[in-house]
Amino acid sequence: MTGQMAGGPSQAALSHENSCLDTGLSLGRDSRPMAKLSIRDLDVSSKEVLMRVDFNVPLKDGNITDDTRIQAAIPSIRLLIEGGAKLVLCSHLGRPKGGPDAKLSLAPVAVCLSEILGQEVKLAPDCVGAETAALRAALKPGDVLLLENTRFHAEEEANDPAFSKELAGCAEIYVNDAFGTAHRAHASTEGVTHYVSRSAMGFLMQRELKYLQQELENPAHPFVVIMGGSKVSDKILVIMSLLEKADTLLIGGAMAFTFFKAQGYDVGSSRVEDDKLDLALQILARAKELGKTLLLPMDTLETDKFEDGAQTRCTVPFAQGGSVTAGWMGIDIGQQAIVEFRKVILNAKTIIWNGPVGVFEIENFAKGTRAVAEAVAEATRQGAVSIIGGGDSVTAVNQFGLDDQMTFISTGGGASLELLEGKVLPGVAALSEV
Repeated sequence: MTGQMAGGPSQAALSHENSCLDTGLSLGRDSRPMAKLSIRDLDVSSKEVLMRVDFNVPLKDGNITDDTRIQAAIPSIRLLIEGGAKLVLCSHLGRPKGGPDAKLSLAPVAVCLSEILGQEVKLAPDCVGAETAALRAALKPGDVLLLENTRFHAEEEANDPAFSKELAGCAEIYVNDAFGTAHRAHASTEGVTHYVSRSAMGFLMQRELKYLQQELENPAHPFVVIMGGSKVSDKILVIMSLLEKADTLLIGGAMAFTFFKAQGYDVGSSRVEDDKLDLALQILARAKELGKTLLLPMDTLETDKFEDGAQTRCTVPFAQGGSVTAGWMGIDIGQQAIVEFRKVILNAKTIIWNGPVGVFEIENFAKGTRAVAEAVAEATRQGAVSIIGGGDSVTAVNQFGLDDQMTFISTGGGASLELLEGKVLPGVAALSEV
């Protein structure tokens, strides 16, 4: 169908962003302003500060394979150390079942963090308990203590009040710099805020909210949203929310075939959510009602096997009677779709991208997603604000070596989606107002 008409940042970039941020940020449902306390507003000298970070890093044979999440927290950590805080860090790692798991210990993180900071970072044997409390009490200004995996206790995800109080300990101040978990009302993200004097957002949290919320209150136009991935059902609330403000919505990935099938096109063996066909039609109708442009790929790259090296070919444009061959599957946007998507992206002043438009992990099927990434990077160089909304889009941008050419790359997955949906995140709502 042709133009269906329905009417990880570099450290240098992080440092620059930190210096440019205001101390307050407007947050809240229905755009009602709430100025949340920032890490820059705090006097932490000689005070115990509990900081929630996201050190849920990938491990292989006990070694960290990607320290991006650790590096992302360093600006906030350094500010607190330099301010003389007695710093206590807490995080989860993985999904332990029923108790402690040596394979999911934060011990490798403590070693990595010590090397980055150039000072010892001790690992507490637990996140609560007498021994951990003693280690916290012995901290001196500038010291850093890392608590063991908070999810070794079921009370963490249950947001148990007694556990939250013990986790807060004697901390006077709480800082949340773990945006990726802000959509969860857990003890370490929401519960502890009830047992400290002040709760503030760290630099990473502040950047996420700035771009995913504040920047989108009055986006520069044309405002283009690129939505991909497998399921319409995963993105429905984001799509409906962004349709209110976007000028054009580009749909790619497997979810496009649900839209095509809903309109009567033959999509072969392509992945389709058959129970969401009516939903797809509702989205098309809503876009038309709002006078917005919803673009599905003009053509698609199809393949007979889901493997690298399989034969591929572009279909005839759907609007010209094309279809996916029986027994074959659509795996990427086609060449004509690439040209059309690129033209729209290069004309944009604000871009949000969430979800790849093809199976980019397999080189044979990566051309469309690579072309979209390159177009977004080029638009950014021309002055557009580009926001990569977490998840596989981030992986794709990193894979293509374009991460430093985007305005902002979100560290959140589910948190990014929920914020874009317009939801209030529990970990943000719990922070102190200025």
